[in-house]
Amino acid sequence: MRGLTKLKLNWPLSLKIYLAVCDLTFLLMNMMGNIDCFLENPRQSNVVGPVEADPEYQLIVDSNNMAVEIDNETTTIHKFIKDKYSKRFPELESLVHTPLEYIQTVKLLQNELEVTRADLSEVLPAATIMVVSVTASTTQGHRLEEGELQKILEACEMALEINSYKIKILAYVESRMSLVAPNLSRIVGPTVAAKLMGIAGGLTSLSKMPACNILVVGAQKKTLAGFSTASVLPHTGVIYYSEMVQNMPQDARRKAARLLAAKSTLAARVDSFHESPDGSIGERLATEVRMKFNKILEPPHVKAPKPLPKPDDLPRKKRGGRRVRKQKERYAQSEMRKQANRMTFGEIQEDAYQEDLGFTTGQLGKGGGTGPVRGPTVDKKTQVSISKRLQRQIQKAQVFGGKSSVRGTTSGTASSVAFTPLQGLEIVNPMAAEKRLQEANQKYFSSAAGFRSQKPTI
Repeated sequence: MRGLTKLKLNWPLSLKIYLAVCDLTFLLMNMMGNIDCFLENPRQSNVVGPVEADPEYQLIVDSNNMAVEIDNETTTIHKFIKDKYSKRFPELESLVHTPLEYIQTVKLLQNELEVTRADLSEVLPAATIMVVSVTASTTQGHRLEEGELQKILEACEMALEINSYKIKILAYVESRMSLVAPNLSRIVGPTVAAKLMGIAGGLTSLSKMPACNILVVGAQKKTLAGFSTASVLPHTGVIYYSEMVQNMPQDARRKAARLLAAKSTLAARVDSFHESPDGSIGERLATEVRMKFNKILEPPHVKAPKPLPKPDDLPRKKRGGRRVRKQKERYAQSEMRKQANRMTFGEIQEDAYQEDLGFTTGQLGKGGGTGPVRGPTVDKKTQVSISKRLQRQIQKAQVFGGKSSVRGTTSGTASSVAFTPLQGLEIVNPMAAEKRLQEANQKYFSSAAGFRSQKPTI
């Protein structure tokens, strides 16, 4: 801390940065003293009672917030170094994007830009080193003055020093969160667990929150009046930006965040009652989360081509009965419509209407009457089958005036007057046709008939 204080007194930046560094230095000095005190005196027992009453709990929350403040200050220092060093190597900003890597690279290169002399293997990957080396040899930048270079180096030293304190703070938080909230730390990690507890107001308040509220803990409201909201991610809090969720693909992060928030709620409730101090329940929940994450990442099953079903040409059972028969008769096609639908082959027909071309009356009105418009229609499928013998008897009764079926006696309504289509009225013998039938039956099918032979004709 003495080096940081000395650096603070020699810091020749703007007043705003100077005051920010002073405040950060004062808070950081006090916090590091408390952390050293707790590290020298390890805990003898686990947390008993509410977590908020533990004296080390507030230090854990403050340490986590201090790590965030250090990140913000590192970003500010990186912006200052980038503005100053762009005069010497303007292309470096587009080649190295991480603030800490940029600061370390500037400290090693300084004013000479000799990549071969500076060992960048511990800072940058091999591919980036090659690109930086080629670009440095063709850069359009100018050499910095000694005063400007000294300011940049001082800023680099300060950024690296506060980053070392940040690493120590995170190590302390990680070691202590395993005692305060062991199960929650197993799922989301000690850093995210400390952030959740700090924003929610303690482990007890966090355990009372539902999973849908824990999902949005730490979400920042942005006022983008007049700007595009296409890149804004609503309902994304600390859980969404945790390491487990960010390792998932972009389209699966929301589902993963909801799943992780649900398991974090269970782990927080276990920790609030001081159950499973060894973190076994949290480890089991973390295993379930990883298994479900792997399930989300699995590709969908390939659907096997399903063959067409075997054609079923068997007749299907259809509903019958008087009700269905009457309904079919009600909607059946009338004789008039049948004749209107018929067309004569090779005959030019006239349209019924000038507006509707091709609409004709068919054979309606040609070759006799059309019959009733809506006569009784008979469905061939449901029609009762009649034997040929009964059909002949009905035909005889229609031609010769009817006949009684009781013992073969002639009905009293039988008449010798018949109506024929050619001669009109004709006097016939009603029994003549029956006698001819009886003679034919006696000739071939009677008991007294014998075998008959046909003489060959020459």
